[in-house]
Amino acid sequence: MIRRILVLGTVLAASGAFAADQPSVQLEPTNLRGPRPLAKQTETAVVHDYLQAWQGMAAAMDQNRPDLLDQDFVGEAREKLAATIAEQTKLGVHVHYQDRTHDIKIVFYSPDGLSIQLVDLIEYDEQVLDHGKVVAVQPVHVRYVAVLTPTEVQWKVRILQSEPL
Repeated sequence: MIRRILVLGTVLAASGAFAADQPSVQLEPTNLRGPRPLAKQTETAVVHDYLQAWQGMAAAMDQNRPDLLDQDFVGEAREKLAATIAEQTKLGVHVHYQDRTHDIKIVFYSPDGLSIQLVDLIEYDEQVLDHGKVVAVQPVHVRYVAVLTPTEVQWKVRILQSEPL
């Protein structure tokens, strides 16, 4: 299957974050069947906002600040991530994520245009810190299913579920 490489320089430069640690991103060609075609502009916005959500989640987990989730997450995804941050805070730990690769495929676009589902095979490094001291480091390779919902100015992650490979 032919893959398109999504050039992240402009995507991440626009968000102003992690310029030195940009992950490799591959976007599978979108071949949706159904009553609603996916415009290239929508596809680009969804991928940009999804990757931005990963950056926001990483910052929120690293700083134990659930308020940082508000920009990119809503509903169930935000609630679950905020609960994880609350548990981390209670335990006196925080987790640093560094995503290395994303292999994204958009699999569904609802007829009403109110949700897009994508699948992401992602590799990232997870570092657990206890009061600033590294207690565990592990590479992670997992499949995520995400559902994004449009808001006034961007797509926000509403569901984010991991599935073992």
